[in-house]
Amino acid sequence: MEAQDKIRAVEQYVEAFANTDIDIIRRMYADNATVEDPVGTPVHAGLDAICTFYEGALKAGAKLALTGKPRCAGNAVAFPFQVTMPGLVIDVIDVFEFDKDGKVASMKAYWGPENMQT
Repeated sequence: MEAQDKIRAVEQYVEAFANTDIDIIRRMYADNATVEDPVGTPVHAGLDAICTFYEGALKAGAKLALTGKPRCAGNAVAFPFQVTMPGLVIDVIDVFEFDKDGKVASMKAYWGPENMQT
C-alpha cells in the first residue's frame, strides 16, 4: 500500500464517525481483523465483534478530529486525533496495520485516564 492509501483510510475512518456510518467501518476492516481500544483491554476479534464495538461508539455520539498528520511506515499508519463525546474529550493515537488486500487487519488505540477531559 502506498502512503496516500493509508492516509485515505484514516480520512474514511474520521468520515465514518462524522456521518455515523457503520458501513464505512465494515468496508475498512478485514473479516478476521482485531481491535484493541485502548491497548490492554479485551480485543474485539472478527468483523461482527468490531462492528458491534463501533456501533456503540457511534450511538454515543463520538466524533473524531485529527490533531496531527498521519505517519506511515511499513504496512501501518499511526495518527493522533481527539474523540469528542457529550461531556468527554479523549486524546488518542491509533495505529492501523493493513493486510495484503489493503484492509485494516489490526487497530490499536493508545490512550488512558490521563488523556481524558470532562
